[in-house]
Amino acid sequence: MLIRRLTLRLLLSGLTVLSVGSLGYAQSTDEAIEPYRMLRSLQFVQDTVVRGDHSAADMQRFVLNTIDERLRTADPKIFQDPRNVDAALIYAMSGGNPATLEFLVARDIEGNFDNRVSDALRKYLSGKGTLIGKTLGDMAVEYRNDKIGPYLALVAGNVTLTRDPAGALKFYDWARLTAPGTIVEEAALRRSLAVAVDAKIVEKASLYANGYARRFLYSPYASQFADLFVRFVVEHYEVLKPTDIEATLGYMDADRRREVYLRIAREAAIAGRKQLATMAAEQAKLLSGTEEGADALAKLYGSLVRVPTENVDDAMAALMQVPEDMLSPRDRALRRAAETIAKEVLRKPEPAQRSQTPSAEAVSTDNSAQPAVSDPDLQDPFAQPVPTPVAQTELAQPAASAVATLPAEQTEIDPELRSFVDSGRSKLDAIDDLLQKEGP
Repeated sequence: MLIRRLTLRLLLSGLTVLSVGSLGYAQSTDEAIEPYRMLRSLQFVQDTVVRGDHSAADMQRFVLNTIDERLRTADPKIFQDPRNVDAALIYAMSGGNPATLEFLVARDIEGNFDNRVSDALRKYLSGKGTLIGKTLGDMAVEYRNDKIGPYLALVAGNVTLTRDPAGALKFYDWARLTAPGTIVEEAALRRSLAVAVDAKIVEKASLYANGYARRFLYSPYASQFADLFVRFVVEHYEVLKPTDIEATLGYMDADRRREVYLRIAREAAIAGRKQLATMAAEQAKLLSGTEEGADALAKLYGSLVRVPTENVDDAMAALMQVPEDMLSPRDRALRRAAETIAKEVLRKPEPAQRSQTPSAEAVSTDNSAQPAVSDPDLQDPFAQPVPTPVAQTELAQPAASAVATLPAEQTEIDPELRSFVDSGRSKLDAIDDLLQKEGP
């Protein structure tokens, strides 16, 4: 890492001298650094960033600006060298200024740029890539053995994934295999995982996740990978094994593994996946250390999933033991929602009262009598506002009144918790149905 940073400083010094010197006097083409040589510096810096040296991010912006100035002030004759044409195209696909590509193409009176490639990239960079998806795909195949090949393959995958996920994966595979260890491979792996998760291609998703964790765990974009991996595990745990999860997390240090297990436990608890939530919470506990309160979140998530079960008493006791000050606002709201459901499951229902049936005479003489309308305040707060029979309304009254008396901050539940609350609601509905069948 030290050698890499020293190299970056030398690059920065050299590019600074070039930038300052270009302002002081005009240099001839053969005296200035060729764009393709400057591009190597950009590639080195970007690859260094995704390998974990985040201090190079500022240098990346500087190098991009320096290359931009060099391309705009260069003699058009330098683009007679195909390497400089490739450098301009790769610069545009690597976060460069799209307007610079427009500028260069407008000055290209000698036809050094392939108009098909430049036009397609200009549309892609202006947000119209889906209109030329097939064109970009064909060009990615045509140029796959050239310097711009991996970049075109990555771009082709981006514009193909909405209409052909399997085709997009082929482009991403080609991009990462022809540019190993680079920012191109990092982006291709991360996007391949997203496509595979969305398309429910479990086997490939496991391979992509494992490959990313092995090679780019310290990338500044690794947080996106973590989000995708948590979602992948929660949605497909039925066909995964704990060893599959551990194979990917095994590349992480203890703190990162604990964080991922906690996120899996939380999402699994909200989704009602008891086995996964319990497993992830237990793993997080093992990685939490012995510091007091370190396993508070693991206890919380492990207890949440047991609320709408026969072990609700134990779950309730465990929830009450989690210190409030150890939780974030979102986790506090989650615990309050779980406590509300647990209390309603444990609450003894009030016996149903017989409704007073008016006599036939009263019905015939009182024409002003109106059908009974249920009070919306007495209904299940999570149910749709539909007419409810009187007996059912009375049985639902304890749950509704309990929620109505909660402080306002507790009744405003995060929409993310809806699925968790709904999973507990099904148990309450079953209890109501049973009581109605038994009668008073």
